[in-house]
Amino acid sequence: MHSADQNRSVLCPPPSALCPKAAGVLAPSSALFAQKPRLAYILAASHSGSTLLAMLLGSHPEACTAGELKGVRGDSATYRCSCGIHIQDCEFWLQVNASMAARGFQFEITRADTNIQGTDAAYIHRLLQPLHRGPLLELVREIGLAAHPRWHSHLRRIQDRNTALVGSLLGVSGAKVIIDSSKVGLRLKYLLRNRSLDVRVLRLFRDGRGVSLTHTNPAEFADATDPRLRSGGTGIVRPDFRLSMHEAAWLWRRSNEEADRATAALDSSQCMPLRYEDLCLRPSETVGQICHFLGISSQAVEENFRARKHQHVVGNGMRFDTTSELRADERWKNHLSPDDLKTFDRVAGNLNRQYGYI
Repeated sequence: MHSADQNRSVLCPPPSALCPKAAGVLAPSSALFAQKPRLAYILAASHSGSTLLAMLLGSHPEACTAGELKGVRGDSATYRCSCGIHIQDCEFWLQVNASMAARGFQFEITRADTNIQGTDAAYIHRLLQPLHRGPLLELVREIGLAAHPRWHSHLRRIQDRNTALVGSLLGVSGAKVIIDSSKVGLRLKYLLRNRSLDVRVLRLFRDGRGVSLTHTNPAEFADATDPRLRSGGTGIVRPDFRLSMHEAAWLWRRSNEEADRATAALDSSQCMPLRYEDLCLRPSETVGQICHFLGISSQAVEENFRARKHQHVVGNGMRFDTTSELRADERWKNHLSPDDLKTFDRVAGNLNRQYGYI
């Protein structure tokens, strides 16, 4: 077991090692934040700490976290907001729905229709399934999509709905920046093309061994502590969500490869790399750097960051936990067997070491 100081030397390679063009001080130009609605997009593999990061930022008076803006699956009558109330009865989300209606959109976060992959056109849906695969294959994807007569209208509709949602959330919350913890690289690709939004990327990393453990048993390692609040507050656990270690390691690797490709052309004004472990070890320092990057005032992390009244988050079940203690989850060190570790290393060890995890 390493001490915290020893871990810091392992977990803090230069930003250029994480985002190819992100080097030096992350200082955005004020010109970049013109008058467009501001969106901070958390890009990461699932279970990398995105909900924790989003809620920490959501406790800031100038930021609003609503969770995964690509929408969540569930019944609004049973799916619960992080405030504990069913989505259909949550005053915050009712105000968002009303604001969206005023902008000409019928909306509910459990039927958000903001996901670029959400289409009933089988051909478009099939082309949007693969993860971001780099310039050449993305060009092939774009040519294929452009050949379908419904693609451009679908893209325009999704872009318009996302713009309206960010604007509605800003209006209802009174914040200056909206935090989207959707994590998906392909969603980011199209958000970056949305000329109506000012998108900034928070590229979040976590040791792949910890992430892979959560995928082997998400209900135990990546959901609400209280079993009654798991699976969106329903308490119903689906066993088919569990992956083998090989599948989990492959998913972590592919998700990070996608994120690397999606951010390859971004510079330090657009993409800030950060680590889950640093967020837990040095939360005030890390959040302060993020605030500077996002162009909002820097302030200390609230001791009880979960208690902020405007925390109305959808997504990962840890949003229901009540403790605000910040401690890196390193249960993988005790729960992964030697065979598990060998499997992970064979599938994803090289990339994990590339990110500085040894």
